[in-house]
Amino acid sequence: MSTNAGGKKVQMMDAATMVLASMRKMGISGIPRNYELVYEALNSSNPALTRDFDALGSHPTQAALDAVGAKYFAHHHKKTVVEGAHDKITDELETMLRTLRKEQSSLESYTRLLGETYHRISAKSTSSSEILGGIIAMLSSATGDTMEQGKVAVQEMVERAVEMEQVKLELDEYKRIANTDPLTRLANRRAFDDALPEIYNSRREAMYHALIVCDIDHFKKFNDSFGHPVGDRVLGVVAAVMRSTLRKDVFIARTGGEEFAVILHGTSQDVTMEVAERIRAAIQKTPLRNQKSGMDYGPITVSVGVCMASDAENATDLYNKADIALYMAKNSGRNQVQIFSDTMAGDIDKNWLIYRK
Repeated sequence: MSTNAGGKKVQMMDAATMVLASMRKMGISGIPRNYELVYEALNSSNPALTRDFDALGSHPTQAALDAVGAKYFAHHHKKTVVEGAHDKITDELETMLRTLRKEQSSLESYTRLLGETYHRISAKSTSSSEILGGIIAMLSSATGDTMEQGKVAVQEMVERAVEMEQVKLELDEYKRIANTDPLTRLANRRAFDDALPEIYNSRREAMYHALIVCDIDHFKKFNDSFGHPVGDRVLGVVAAVMRSTLRKDVFIARTGGEEFAVILHGTSQDVTMEVAERIRAAIQKTPLRNQKSGMDYGPITVSVGVCMASDAENATDLYNKADIALYMAKNSGRNQVQIFSDTMAGDIDKNWLIYRK
C-alpha cells in the first residue's frame, strides 16, 4: 500500500513539474485557469482540447488561452456579478472621460477665438466697423458652437450617470442577497460578522451598545418528531416574531442553525433586558399549528443570553460572553433570559465547550 501511494505521489509531482515547465517555456501566466487548461491539454484526456491547445502555437496570448478555456472549462470563465459591474463601470468612466476631453477641447477653441478677437481689436490698422463685425461674427459662431457642444456633453454625462446608478443598484442588490439568510430573510452570519465589530469603532460610544443571542429550545425535537419542513417553519415563526417585536432599524440576524442575534445601539442594560424579555415572551405566546389539519406542534421557547458592549474588550469577546450567558440560560432550565456577569466565568465548565459545538 505504501509503495502504491508513494508511486502516485511521484507521478503527481512529475505531472505538476511538466505543467510548470511547459508554462514557463510558452510564456503562460501562472493563474489558476491556465494551470487547469495546460494540465488537461498535456494529459491528453481530451483529444479535441489537446489539438486546440497545440494550434495556439509556442507563445499563445492570454486571450487565445481564454478562448480555448471558455470552450472546455466554462465554469472558470463565467463573469461574476461583481466582475460584470466592474466592466460596466470602467466602460462608463471611459465614456465620461472622452466626453470631458471633447468639452475641454471645445472650451480651448473658444478661448483661442477670443484671443484672436482681442488681437484684432488691438490692431490700429483695423477700422471700428470691421472690428465690431468681426467680434459679432466670431463670438456668435464660437458661442453657438460651444453652447451646442455643451448641451451634448451634459446630455452624455446625464446618460452615463443614470447607467452608473443602475450598476450601483445591481451591486447593492447583489450585496443584499449575499448577506441575507434565504430561509428567514434575516441578515446571515456574514452580515453579522461585518456589523458586530462596528460597535467598537468608538470606545466612548461602545458602552451604549449591546448584543442579544437567542437559541430555540429543543429544536432538534421539532425536526425528529415532525420533520424538517416543520423545523423550517419554526425558524420562520421565530424570525417573524422578532421582526414584529423590534423596531425596523434594529439589526437581526440568523447566526447559526437555530441561533439568532440582535445588535442594539443607544441602549442601557435595563432597556436591553426589557427587549430580550419581550422577545422571549412574544415567541412563547405564538402558536405553531398546521392550518389544514389543525395539529398543534406545541409551544416554541427560546433561551436568551445578553452582554453589554462595555463588558467586553472587542467583538469576539462580546459574542463569547453573550454565548456564555446563553449557556447559563440553557443550563438553568431554558426559556429565560440571562445577562453576562464576571461570576459566570467561574461557573462555566467543560460542558460549555461541548454545547458550543
